[in-house]
Amino acid sequence: MKSKLGLASILFIIASLFLKLSGLLRDMTVAFYFGDGVAAGAYFAAFNIPNMVILFLNTGMKNALVPTYISALEKKNGSYHLSQVMKGTLIVSFIFSLLGAALAPFYIPLLYPDFTADATEISILIAIIFFASIVAVGMNSVLEAFFDANNRFAISVVSQIVVILSSILSAVLFADSIGIYSLAIGYAAGTVLSLLLKILFFIDKGTYTLKGKFDWLEIKSFYIIFVPVAVTVMIGQINLTVDYVFAGRFEVSVITYINNAKNLVHFPQAIIGVTIGTIIFPLLSKAQSTNNKELFKTGIQRGLSAMSLILLPAVAGMMWLMPNIIELVYLRGEFSEAAAAATTTVAYFYVGSVLFFSLQTVLNKGFYAMQKGQVILKIGAVSILLNIVFNYILTEAMNSYNGIPLASSVMAFIYFIVSYFIFTNLIGRSGQRKMMADLIKIIVSVVIMIGALSLLRMAAASLPNLAEIILSAVVGAIVYLGAVFMLKVSTFTFLISAIRKR
Repeated sequence: MKSKLGLASILFIIASLFLKLSGLLRDMTVAFYFGDGVAAGAYFAAFNIPNMVILFLNTGMKNALVPTYISALEKKNGSYHLSQVMKGTLIVSFIFSLLGAALAPFYIPLLYPDFTADATEISILIAIIFFASIVAVGMNSVLEAFFDANNRFAISVVSQIVVILSSILSAVLFADSIGIYSLAIGYAAGTVLSLLLKILFFIDKGTYTLKGKFDWLEIKSFYIIFVPVAVTVMIGQINLTVDYVFAGRFEVSVITYINNAKNLVHFPQAIIGVTIGTIIFPLLSKAQSTNNKELFKTGIQRGLSAMSLILLPAVAGMMWLMPNIIELVYLRGEFSEAAAAATTTVAYFYVGSVLFFSLQTVLNKGFYAMQKGQVILKIGAVSILLNIVFNYILTEAMNSYNGIPLASSVMAFIYFIVSYFIFTNLIGRSGQRKMMADLIKIIVSVVIMIGALSLLRMAAASLPNLAEIILSAVVGAIVYLGAVFMLKVSTFTFLISAIRKR
């Protein structure tokens, strides 16, 4: 069983990597065909609204249904519980779909009052198309949570890749004829295709049924658990919507810069966060099940240290190479050099958000393990207010849209500090000196790495862009690993040991 779970975790990490790469490929497709024009900005602005509902259903369902389904299985009631959740979600997603599509002509102009008539019209229609797919999204979310409950993690991730690739393929085939709408239509078609693939090839007959009466008590008991978890998941997307709203006050192209920069900068967060979570979670689970507080505290501290060990050099290297990376990823087709330069600047200001939100993922696991999810919900709600305030203050003070990513970085810092203070009050502060000693050594190693990269840049200036990126990545990794080894970073030793055991 342990080997099967290990293999499932590895497949999940690989599939998650491909999911993030496919998401980046979608942004590249938009950049190639539509650059930073009105259509691209209007698309991202419109997609962000239904995407809140999509995350609410997808991620919220996985966090809520997995434990309730496993509990129902132990009571020999798994199929019945899954069927009732499917029925309830069908109703909920239909309501979201109907309201989201019907109200699009009202909330789009309200959120983006400075949009041109063309941008507003495009955003409204795209929002309607996306909301039309929400019913299929809801059904997919239940089935993907079912797969996760059965340790078939990769299936749910691959099904999401199918949706994104369908969107990209639609753009490649129809962008010239129907423009930016091709991406939205491709997404809607992909959700239906993904649902059909699950039903036809991956779900055994009798696993669930949509026939029979609705057990409203069963459905209600599930959604009492589901809603708080799902709302917590939405907080990040709500904050992104705040960024988009403030970006719309400048010009529609700014939304494209914000979208592309944030998705690129946060790329390491998704991959590294999944990896660290996979390594640390068994330790936290063991500590929780045995009520071993010291082991739990050690697990959290190792998680934070491991995140710092891997994330800091990755982000530092990305920032060092950001102009090269932006050129490689986006500078082609309709995406101009001016758009690339603007995206690069925005990316620099987002660096704080990726650092502190990545560390926050470790604390969140700890809060959820301690059944303190309501704390994260409250802090997250305050973060939305802070993001609005900082966006307003910094965009006004800087008289620039660069205040938007800076506001996110400042808010992420406060979010993490407050969460860390609350968390350490709950579990105690012992072991912090060792963690801080490791952090100082990691920062010194990163500085050494950047020093080596600065010397390399003078020697590699004549190389092609891709060659410079690859050479810098290899040299930077070697220098950094050598530095953490020589400085005897204890977290590095722990990670090597954990990987060997797997």
